[in-house]
Amino acid sequence: MADLGLMHVYTGEGKGKTTAAFGLALRAWGRGLRVCVIQFMKSGEDYGEVVAARKLKGLDLFQFGTGKWVEKGKHTPEDERLAKLALAKAKETLTSGRYDMVILDEVNVATYFGLLSPSEVLEVVRSRNKVEVILTGRKAPEEFIREADLVTEMRALKHPYDSGVGARPGVEY
Repeated sequence: MADLGLMHVYTGEGKGKTTAAFGLALRAWGRGLRVCVIQFMKSGEDYGEVVAARKLKGLDLFQFGTGKWVEKGKHTPEDERLAKLALAKAKETLTSGRYDMVILDEVNVATYFGLLSPSEVLEVVRSRNKVEVILTGRKAPEEFIREADLVTEMRALKHPYDSGVGARPGVEY
């Protein structure tokens, strides 16, 4: 098995951060790696990637969200509590020895919204031992970008939403 343990950041205002992370998860799973996805501020089975992940034995997925939209500056104590639980789950998965890859989906947004601090997330990320870790979401803090081995910024050049096309199952969710 290749040397694992790098840190990836997928950020930017464009579409595809979670999709790219799930694509990497599928690639890793296909090669026999043990994968865990932890979703911050998300819950429910309405996302196509969640439906697919639940069908793959050996790809674990945990969600920590209320099911309600979270807005910057308007989060609730429950949003904060769930973000802290997600971070605790991240620490457990990154240090357990059970996983080769851990995806922290929307953790960048959780820090931007003030649910978690970048330093506490980095402390958890640094605790890993030979585990590939992927942090997704808009507004990645500079601390994450500096520390990461790979940073990809998604940039929206054009989107059907701008022409009035709504989110479509299987494409946007």
